[in-house]
Parts: sequence; C-alpha cells; structure tokens
Amino acid sequence: MSTDIEKFKAGSPMSSTLRMDRMPHIWCPGCGIGSEVNSFADAVKRSGIDPKKLVVVSGIGCTGRVAGYVNFDSIHTTHGRAIPVATGVKLANPELTVVVFSGEGDLSGIGGNHLIHAARRNMDIVVICNNNFTYGMTGGQVTPTTPGSAVASTTPYGNYEYPFSLPFLMDAAGATYIARWTSMHSRNVTQSIEEALLRKGFSFIEVVSPCPTLYLRRNRLGDGVDQLQNYQDNSILKHGCDTRETAVDFQGKIVVGKFVEKNKPTYLEAVDKCCVKLVGDDYQLYGKTIPEREAEEKAEKERVAARRVAMQAEEAAQGEAVSAKPKAPASRAAVKKAPAKTAKKAPAKVVKKAPAKTAKKAPAKAVAAPKAAKKAATKAKAKPVQKAAAKAKPAKKVVTKAPAKKATPKAVAKTKPAAKAAPKKTRK
Repeated sequence: MSTDIEKFKAGSPMSSTLRMDRMPHIWCPGCGIGSEVNSFADAVKRSGIDPKKLVVVSGIGCTGRVAGYVNFDSIHTTHGRAIPVATGVKLANPELTVVVFSGEGDLSGIGGNHLIHAARRNMDIVVICNNNFTYGMTGGQVTPTTPGSAVASTTPYGNYEYPFSLPFLMDAAGATYIARWTSMHSRNVTQSIEEALLRKGFSFIEVVSPCPTLYLRRNRLGDGVDQLQNYQDNSILKHGCDTRETAVDFQGKIVVGKFVEKNKPTYLEAVDKCCVKLVGDDYQLYGKTIPEREAEEKAEKERVAARRVAMQAEEAAQGEAVSAKPKAPASRAAVKKAPAKTAKKAPAKVVKKAPAKTAKKAPAKAVAAPKAAKKAATKAKAKPVQKAAAKAKPAKKVVTKAPAKKATPKAVAKTKPAAKAAPKKTRK
C-alpha cells in the first residue's frame, strides 16, 4: 500500500509545485483551504514565472500551514507578522515574486496594521486571504470578519460587533488589485492569482471558505458541501462593483468578482523616483542603475511570456491526447465484457430455478395427503363425543351460571330457585 501511495505522489501533476512527501495535509474534511492551495499551484504553473524566484510567506493558523506544503522557498512566521516578513523579503531582493498566504484572523486581526500600511505603500506583493469567519486552529473565536449574530466560542449568544468588509478596507487603503471569490469558484481563484502574479503593486484576493468543524457546526449550517451549495445560491457576480457594497451578512448574499484593477507606482518605484531627483542618473539600487533594472525586467517578462506560451501548448497537447485515448479502449472493453455477461447468466438460471421448484412442490403434496386423512378420522371420532356433550348441556349451564352471578345479592336470589329445579329434572 505504501509503495502505491509513493507512486501516486511521484506521478501527481502537482508534484512540481507541492511537497507530496508532506501529504496528506492536516485540514479537515470540507475545509476550503485545500482547494485554494490547488488553485494557487495551478496558477503558478500557468503564469510561467520562475519557481526558483517565488517565495511564499504565511502566518499562524490553519491557513498558515500552507507554507509547509508548497514546493517553493517558504517562511512560516509568527502570528500576524506575515506581511512585515514578506515586505522584508521584497526589499532585500526585488527580483523575487513574494506571496502572502494566510487567514483573515492573522491578516486583518493580529496583523491588521501591517495589512493596511502594505496596501497604502503599494508594496509589490500578492496577498491571498482565506476568510472562514473564525480562528479555526485556536478554538473558533470571533474574528474581524465574523458576520453579525454568528455564534463563536467568544460570542456564544451571537456576534454583536460590526465586521470588516475586506475589499472595502483594502480599497480605502490603496490596494491596486482587489478580488473576492468563494471556495466554489476554484477556476476564478486560479485566474485571479495568475493575474496578480503577473502584475506590479499590492494585490489582495479574498477567498470565502467554509470551516465545517467550528464555524458551521456551531451555527448549525451543515457541512462543507452544504456551504458550497449556499455559496452557489447566494453568490452575486459583479465585476467592478463599488467596494462599499461588498459587506457579507450572516448566510446572506456574497458579492464576488474583480472589483479593483489600477496602476500606480510601487513602493520601490517611488523610492527610485525620489532618489533620482537627489542623486541623478547615477543612482543605483542594489548595484544596478534604473535603466539596467528596467532592461532586466523587460527580459524577464519576455521569458515569462515564452514559458506561458509553451505551457499553453503543452496543455493543449495533453487535452487532445486525453480526448483521443478513451475511444479505442472503450470499444475493446465492450467486446470483452459481452461474453463474460452471457456466461454468468445462463448457468445461474438453469441451476437455481429447476431444483428449487421440484424440491419444494413434491414434499408439499405428500404432506397434504396424510393431513387430510387425519382430519377425516378426527371428525368421525368427534361426532359421538359431541352428541354426549349435547345431552349434558343443561347441567353445565346451571353450574357455570351460579358462580358467575354471586357478585351481587340480586343475582344470588335469582339463582336459588334455578338450583332447586335442576335436581328435580335429573331425578325424573
């Protein structure tokens, strides 16, 4: 069994982006984090970026364990400090693509201050926020996004606080790319992550996800499948929607889509602009002038575009191969199965039905004959007995009636003359 699992892990299409030796993961059945990680891994492959230049940073919580499962350079930081660490990585090496993958409690609660200022500075990082409305790993406490009236371990009678609308918060802080989806919209999540990886500036992607173990159970909302059905029924697609309309009520409508996409100088570009004014064209950052860095960025974009074209061609070839293969094996399998079915059915009918009918009917007739004879004999013997019993009926009536009517005094008075009359008849 272990060898089969190892073979499966080695041949998995995600073996290049996920650490298959760490599987299976720790997330609960019905949790949406696993599908988000799959969408992220797929987006990395589709984007064409160099995996060696990708860094994933995550904080504490259920989503914080993502850093241990991706097959890239990754950092598992302290609670709420994923964005400061990601900012440091980007400033130390601007050539790297930095992704923060964490939960809403870690990002908007413990690390809310860092989230706001990273968006304000327009740091060139991608933030993927798993929003399940609860602190899943620490006991199901209320978070800054928990809807009003929802039950949590710290609000057993319902949440009375006003929750954040994360898209509205990020828009007000200055993020240049904002999108929201649910765990049901896995393809849209992949597309948004791919777009964010290929652009500059602070990108924020919120994924509303079910937590069946704590949030759904406490609020009696069913399991993960039930919540996915709720997402399908209550999701409203509004690209470019005003972020002030993106609030999420308890089991209410969820506005999804790409809300914001704009361009403005990143933090490092703003630093370059300021320093060029002071130093001039000789200004260097990390030993390179601005024209040199721009030339390198252009060359990297061309390489990424070439990898994307190659990836798309490979996917198209795989799709054609898969669609062509099933036709021939299907006809062969049908030919092989036909004699197998006829061979099984023929002996089953002959062997089972024939002996079953003869074995049951023969003894049934043989038993019926002696039974009829016995009944006739018993009837013949019973006739003289019945005549004798008919003669003795009056005496029996007197005996049975007398004790039955002793319950009341009136009954006793009536039965006395009957008792005297009975012996006279018998004497005659």
